[in-house]
Amino acid sequence: MKLVYSHDVGPFLVWTLVVQLALCGSGVYAADGTKNCKLLTDSPSERKALDRLEPLAHTNFTALTENGTESYTYVFQLCGDAGGIQGAGVIQFETKKTESKPTVIGMYNATEAIGGSDWVMLIYKDGDSYDGHCSKERRKAMVMISCDRTISSDKMKVVLEDRQRKQECFYLFELDSSSVCPPIESHLSTGSIILIIGLCLLAVYLLGGFLYQRLIVGAKGMEQFPNYAFWVEVGNMTADGCDFVCRSRNREEAPAYRGVATEPLEEEPEERDDCLLPM
Repeated sequence: MKLVYSHDVGPFLVWTLVVQLALCGSGVYAADGTKNCKLLTDSPSERKALDRLEPLAHTNFTALTENGTESYTYVFQLCGDAGGIQGAGVIQFETKKTESKPTVIGMYNATEAIGGSDWVMLIYKDGDSYDGHCSKERRKAMVMISCDRTISSDKMKVVLEDRQRKQECFYLFELDSSSVCPPIESHLSTGSIILIIGLCLLAVYLLGGFLYQRLIVGAKGMEQFPNYAFWVEVGNMTADGCDFVCRSRNREEAPAYRGVATEPLEEEPEERDDCLLPM
């Protein structure tokens, strides 16, 4: 099967878009997001998986398939009327036939949702019955919505239509979107966060102190540094402590000899011996 993607799928799609615009203008489409989908088993896990698709609500996604002379267009809408058809989540119609009646593949009032870490499987059931395949059971659409952060716009493609079985036939679609991607978690440790906060506070202290010293106090040169005298004293004490701890010489060692004093000696009073001379 050859797959072709196109937004220009003929007059029918143009007509359906006009119908949607009219519905939007008349207020039929309320901004209910995924609440319009009715889950067959309304479990918390299914509702959580469905809520992850909220950004995709009320948007038509189309895919075109060609097989020989046959050409079909599929329209999918999340919890909304695909192609303007009431209750239809996925529809199919022949592209080359302007009078083609659309076939409903699945209804959004019979929804199932299965979610993984980076994907959501959406299942629409209770579509139109098969004519001669699959025991004439009702059609079912399965839309696999996968995470892809690299794409700029969401694209849908048809994977297959499995109708070569007696029961549980289905249409399988793929849709790549960044909406189901898990949030990117921060890998910063507690220590890194504390370090970043400390550096920010230090930057605020230095910048604020510098501006205060320069503009308010009128300091110049190194005195513009906040608490300059305190930090100089801390630096001196740190240097003295490092010298005391790291130096290996003995500070109490007496010198080998006594140096000559450089100060002039006081002159001793001159001894007079006049008293010893004979009279």
